[in-house]
Amino acid sequence: MTITIEQPQLDVVPERKVPAGGDPAELVLDAGFVVPDANAFGNTFRNYDAESERKQTVEEFYRVNHISQTYEFVSRMRAEYGRLDKTEMGIWECIELLNEFIDDSDPDLDMPQIEHLLQTAEAIRKDYPDEDWLHLTGLIHDLGKVLLHPSCGELPQWAVVGDTFPVGCAYDECNVHFKYFKENPDYHNPKLNTKLGVYSEGCGLDNVLMSWGHDNYMYLVAKENKCTLPSAGMFIIRYHSFYPLHKHGAYMHLMNEEDKENLKWLHVFNKYDLYSKSNVRIDVEKVKPYYMSLIDKYFPAKLRW
Repeated sequence: MTITIEQPQLDVVPERKVPAGGDPAELVLDAGFVVPDANAFGNTFRNYDAESERKQTVEEFYRVNHISQTYEFVSRMRAEYGRLDKTEMGIWECIELLNEFIDDSDPDLDMPQIEHLLQTAEAIRKDYPDEDWLHLTGLIHDLGKVLLHPSCGELPQWAVVGDTFPVGCAYDECNVHFKYFKENPDYHNPKLNTKLGVYSEGCGLDNVLMSWGHDNYMYLVAKENKCTLPSAGMFIIRYHSFYPLHKHGAYMHLMNEEDKENLKWLHVFNKYDLYSKSNVRIDVEKVKPYYMSLIDKYFPAKLRW
């Protein structure tokens, strides 16, 4: 059972301003985090066509991902990993395990995952100093990538990282490298390839099967280990890679009212998740005591994974 804490109000954040000559959709808080002009490779963010040393790796990742993420596969993964019987460890132990991995789906960064987690959390902390739950959400949102580690099954990257999307209904054309879905068997299944597929209008995302990966896994870990983050934090963990929804507005016909409220916080979070990626290093030992205090506040010492 998910433990719900009263959500912080979105209208109590500091005054926002639009950077000169900038896109009004990308607001900057007076407190300090500024959206950079380019990613770690000098390209615009999430540009999957830009020529870079990452382009071929990323496109091959999405080719395999889109062919392999079927309704049957996701159902099987949910059943297997929902048992949380792989290992036991604390949150910080998991963070340290992620030092071994680089995300093959990410065109913006090729640094170890702990760098991205701390960059995200520290950027949020600058602009929302009183929302400690959001700082912690930034730190842990990608911990499901531990699925890549031998202790959690050593799944291939296509089953762990990348943008997520519903299975069991039609794939929206806004999905990155959409063309590869045409090789997925579900694409040709009349029960699964309509707008609603196996779902109903407004059924709520909790009733929708999403492509398997680190978002869903970390949500299951947090929920079953009685994490006390508010519902907005849990929603961010579960859907932060659901770019077709929060960037393009696709699949909104599946959402209920609670989803729509939580989506407001996901839009806030996404700026920091995406645009904090840089080659600027964080002093881990300096910030660790603060984040350990938040881990103790919201999580048990040991979790089942």
